[in-house]
Amino acid sequence: MKYVNAAEVLPERLLRELQAYIDGEMLYIPKASSKKEWGTVSGSRIFYRERNREIRRLYQEGYSMEALAEQYGLAQSTIRKIIYG
Repeated sequence: MKYVNAAEVLPERLLRELQAYIDGEMLYIPKASSKKEWGTVSGSRIFYRERNREIRRLYQEGYSMEALAEQYGLAQSTIRKIIYG
């Protein structure tokens, strides 16, 4: 994050208004663009949703939690959370 002197980039009227609230302190101004949700860019969200759906389906078909944990390389507690979550 780069430091920018507000006096160099803001109109004088806006600068005075900000000084009324936070005179001489540092202020973080977040980007205006909205942040994308986790996994939407890489496709991870879809991958895990489909994987979890498949785990639930297999469990309903009679696979044990132990077998699913071994098949997917997950802890049984994780399989339990997926199934009952």
